Amino acid sequence: MSRPKKNQTPAEPPVKHSRQNHKIQTLKGFKDVLPEQQKFWNFVFEKVKDTADDYSFQKIDTPILESASLFQRTLGEETDIVGKEMYTFTDKSGELVTLRPEMTAPVARAYIEHGMVSWPQPVKLWYWASLYRHENPQAGRYREHHQFGYEILGGKEPTLDAELVIIAYGLYKSFGLEPEIEINSIGCQSCRKEYIKLLKKYFKDKKVCETCTNRLEKNPLRVLDCKENKCQENLKSAPQIIDYLCEDCKNHFVRLLEILDENSITYNLNPYLVRGLDYYNGTVFEIFVKGNDESRIALGGGGRYDYLIEQIGGRATPALGFAGGVERVVIKLKELGLEIKDEGHGDVFVAQLGDEARKKCMKLFNELRKQSIKTREAFNKKGLTEQLEIANRLKVKYALILGQKEIMEGTIIIRDMDSGVQEIIDFDKVIPEVKKRLLGLNGLKVYSENRITDN
Repeated sequence: MSRPKKNQTPAEPPVKHSRQNHKIQTLKGFKDVLPEQQKFWNFVFEKVKDTADDYSFQKIDTPILESASLFQRTLGEETDIVGKEMYTFTDKSGELVTLRPEMTAPVARAYIEHGMVSWPQPVKLWYWASLYRHENPQAGRYREHHQFGYEILGGKEPTLDAELVIIAYGLYKSFGLEPEIEINSIGCQSCRKEYIKLLKKYFKDKKVCETCTNRLEKNPLRVLDCKENKCQENLKSAPQIIDYLCEDCKNHFVRLLEILDENSITYNLNPYLVRGLDYYNGTVFEIFVKGNDESRIALGGGGRYDYLIEQIGGRATPALGFAGGVERVVIKLKELGLEIKDEGHGDVFVAQLGDEARKKCMKLFNELRKQSIKTREAFNKKGLTEQLEIANRLKVKYALILGQKEIMEGTIIIRDMDSGVQEIIDFDKVIPEVKKRLLGLNGLKVYSENRITDN
């Protein structure tokens, strides 16, 4: 190693540019869900889960990462998702993998992989999942977004199509929204083949956008879905697929509409609705609600995919599904100002004064929780006034107050937080007393096997 000559100043080491002070933020298209927003997400989740339980769907979770070929083979090479939006990369083992951009293909893969074809059919599955698409972020659709969905695998009856539409309609109503349903049939491989010939012939001499020029060669049905003005104008006199359905597809669709009519489900027939993915056939539908400016916002959609399972290596299996975006529902709930109970509210608050009281209250807190009584606390606070302010914010019905005097006397104070009335009761009788009082509140609560449930 060379040394500097005498009286020579050593060279300055190269300056390293530190990023320690660089402010790190979420990536473009990704978003935090903060605590004050969780009540909306939990509200939607509970409604989705309750609906799944009512209709006997079982929950499924699939990996976030899948083989890229799963989506390349099912969604269509010419779709925007596969061509532009998928997060696809080669992992350290050299395999081409993709962050899931949708859930139907993974559910179908799981159906095959776990031998669900041997289960009683149809198999009804539901999910709540994060999805990933590298697209321009927009209101309610981020690069990481979340969907709930219901899939019915192994059933071809039109009653299942109708059930799925009814589920979607009822679910959005349960959110407090007014859903508008658009529905169509895009036929089977046989009748669709003849229709595509007619469609390409019709557009042969028409001026279309650059995107639709490519679609006419590779995926002609997508032309019907174009939002460009000149393409929309062409559609006004274009042949409609519903007029070219084979007898089986026509009968299936007619029966579906009859069931919806019988169940008073309103819908609009949209002959240009095709959905954006290659695996759809037969019934397709979408759910809209009106925005504040009277424009319509798409909240979800679905349809049949009778060829998908065979396409990825399973036996021919009729199937259908529906999915909705969580973020867009949450946005609508906030816009409407719907009242949703804040998370953290409870029935009882345990307040304490002094170290000994804190010890006893911590034990009492856990005993109340074991009895399924919604109990809240602030053991890190010492002052009674501060604790009762927290109890008020949490909107509890009763506060249990324990201090040194009560410890010596074997008692505890129970305070009605609405009226402010306080009573002294035996400490050993506090849990039965709390249960009795909660039971008497407007007759809204009943106890069964030591659990509080809504009556």
